[in-house]
Amino acid sequence: MQSFLEKYKKQLVISGGIGVALLFYLIFIQQPSGTPSIETIDPIATLASPNGMENAEQSLPVTSSPSPPPIMVDVKGAIKYPGVYTLEEGQRIVEAIEMAGGYTENANATLINHAQKLQDEMVIYIPKIGEELTGTMGELIQYAENSGSSGNANNSGKINLNKASESELTQLPGIGPSKASAIIKHRTEQGQFHSIEELKNVTGIGDKTFEQLKDLIDTK
Repeated sequence: MQSFLEKYKKQLVISGGIGVALLFYLIFIQQPSGTPSIETIDPIATLASPNGMENAEQSLPVTSSPSPPPIMVDVKGAIKYPGVYTLEEGQRIVEAIEMAGGYTENANATLINHAQKLQDEMVIYIPKIGEELTGTMGELIQYAENSGSSGNANNSGKINLNKASESELTQLPGIGPSKASAIIKHRTEQGQFHSIEELKNVTGIGDKTFEQLKDLIDTK
């Protein structure tokens, strides 16, 4: 055995050194510079960063408030450009008059409540100074000059057959758009109602319907 160690002593020393060097290399070697490193991304930090916040904001749904529905009003009389105009619900009579070009020089604007809110299918009649008003014209002015409470009701809270619009008449039981239109047509062609019983003269309104309405309507 001793002769064997003496004979191969040099080779054993060299092999041992190589082994130690290889072990040292494997334990303490650094990651090669050319190999890309893997970084751990903190999702909380990413969200807190400006770019992360921007991305989060962009992912949120964008909501917009609905715009008021359009309405149509008829402006006529002593106005520069009479006609039917489209506005938005909640606008005022003064805005409809401005859209129609404003008053003529002989307009009598004192009868109109300019602050009243517009309603769909509303008719705004502007009389002339010294104009003698017929029944229909007077109705239109009375409708346009009411303020605060709805123009269809008197102090008792009843619906006024001579002032109510078509949409207001449909609030009554048994009165749909066709009957409401017939009521307005009757009072336009035949004049104002002098008593609630005259409502039965309107086409389509009989005793049964009148019984439902008699306590809810008035003519003054």
